[in-house]
Amino acid sequence: MTQDRNDADVAFIKALAELLNKNDLTELSVKREYGEKDSLNVRVSRQTVMATPEVFYAPASPAPQAAPAAPATARERTNADPAQHPGAVTSPMVGTAYLSPEPGADAFITIGTQVAEGQTLLIIEAMKTMNHIPAPRAGTVKRILITDGSAVEYGAPLVILE
Repeated sequence: MTQDRNDADVAFIKALAELLNKNDLTELSVKREYGEKDSLNVRVSRQTVMATPEVFYAPASPAPQAAPAAPATARERTNADPAQHPGAVTSPMVGTAYLSPEPGADAFITIGTQVAEGQTLLIIEAMKTMNHIPAPRAGTVKRILITDGSAVEYGAPLVILE
């Protein structure tokens, strides 16, 4: 019986995700009651990427010898917003980030650490569960954008790998 209910819950969540996409919503939260002490709370959301327009101003009266300003290079733009950096590792969930496996232990990574694909970079605690965040690719840790014990949001940049 619990397997049937589990299958029904999965189908319900899939239907919510389809509803989210069909109606172009960014978040949907539903509480499904099964009984007095039994319920299912579901929150379905998707990350929206908002492009930041680059604005260039032309001088009021251009000087004949003045060259137009060059647009910022990709590297300059990514330094301003770490989330736009091609090597950014972002948070897959909301929670509390920890840089070491337990208090007082050595950190998983430091700046300059060489990491292999799949190696644990940090842990995010969500709903009393410790979730290891693996490196999506091999590389060198260039920046750590969080502090130990800090709250993180979904999609927030955590680490820069190059």
